[in-house]
Amino acid sequence: MSKIYKNPETIGLHAGWRKDENTNSVAVPIHQTTSYQFDDCDHAANLFALSELGNIYTRIMNPTVAVLEDRISAIEGGVGALGVASGLAASAYAIQNLCKSGDNFISSTHLYGGTYNQFKNTFASMGIEVRFVDPSDPQNFLDAVDEKTRAFYGETLPNPSFEVFPIGEVAALGKPLGIPLIIDNTAGPVICRPFDHGAAVIVHSTTKYIGGHGTSIGGIIVDSGNFDWEAVPERQPSLNTPDPSYSDAIWTEAVKPLGPIAYILKARTTLLRDLGAAMSPFNAFMFIQGLETLALRMKEHSKNGARVAEFLQNHPKVERVSYPSVADGFKKERADNYLNGGCGGLMGFEIKGGLESGKKFIESLEMFYHVANIGDSKSLAIHPASTTHSQLNEEELLSGGVSPGYIRLSIGIEHIDDILEDLGNALDNS
Repeated sequence: MSKIYKNPETIGLHAGWRKDENTNSVAVPIHQTTSYQFDDCDHAANLFALSELGNIYTRIMNPTVAVLEDRISAIEGGVGALGVASGLAASAYAIQNLCKSGDNFISSTHLYGGTYNQFKNTFASMGIEVRFVDPSDPQNFLDAVDEKTRAFYGETLPNPSFEVFPIGEVAALGKPLGIPLIIDNTAGPVICRPFDHGAAVIVHSTTKYIGGHGTSIGGIIVDSGNFDWEAVPERQPSLNTPDPSYSDAIWTEAVKPLGPIAYILKARTTLLRDLGAAMSPFNAFMFIQGLETLALRMKEHSKNGARVAEFLQNHPKVERVSYPSVADGFKKERADNYLNGGCGGLMGFEIKGGLESGKKFIESLEMFYHVANIGDSKSLAIHPASTTHSQLNEEELLSGGVSPGYIRLSIGIEHIDDILEDLGNALDNS
């Protein structure tokens, strides 16, 4: 399409696709194919040499997935995206695209438990070191840097603390050093645009809000195109030295005729090609359906979330509530600075009575689903210390904002009266 739209409500419906040129079909088709016919030998050679972009093999790219990539890239304001099999595949590839054995990256301690474990343990087995720092003071990122530091990493709305990450502050510290900020924006699509504040790369678990239906697993990496990977070339050797996995290509030079897509093209043609965590075309189709209502749903999630946070804050059985709109001090300032049009539907609260009261609360819910997911249209609840963050020790739990009586809620788009009634009844029984 030649028309470029700026508003997420329109982008989610129209970006990257108008109709099928052969049949005039309006719906994006599921291209359930492994392979693509090359026009001739020269065409095939050009595709493999990256002198021409096009379809080679569905492990590397697929037309259905491409529409999803185009739409999410447009919503986030990027230049390109890469759909992968899960959110954890997205976070892994985002780091591995820059880090090799012996390198390190610096991450916020406020992370989803699966990401924390991936960074701390799985990457350690690969020789990649993570250095965890408290994001309350951005200077902590700079203090942890050495000559082998390749990236900074944080979550917009960290799961489960939900204290907004200082995107602009950390990005500004890294840029003069050639260190990009990678932001997981899973919890903040539409309501936060990290690229506008200096982030270089965005990852999403599309399983969550982007899908919204809880039917499909997927992830995506988005390249801003705004980071100068050549400014400090020794800081980013993966992009500025010959890559033996792709004919000794120097990515920052090889892509110049194609645009500022060195980072995302390298991820596609090396990591996705070699490790193979490809997104299913069917799942991409499902996420495209979710994108059509994403902007509208985020408004409802945010509206209901604000009402629930207020309700919990005033309830006698609740000790504290973690949600941007009820934060104070620098936490509130960051929320006001980085969130636009609402704070989303994710929150946590500490119930009086600790672990046992938390269990009673969960088991007393009737409408809320007790599941490990977030971002569904339906309301969800879980006890992180015994589930999503159970692999962490006590110190790690507390550093990530998880205490024994902490409950995580994902507020859906049901009628607010029904949501509050279910929560109230469960609190009364806990």
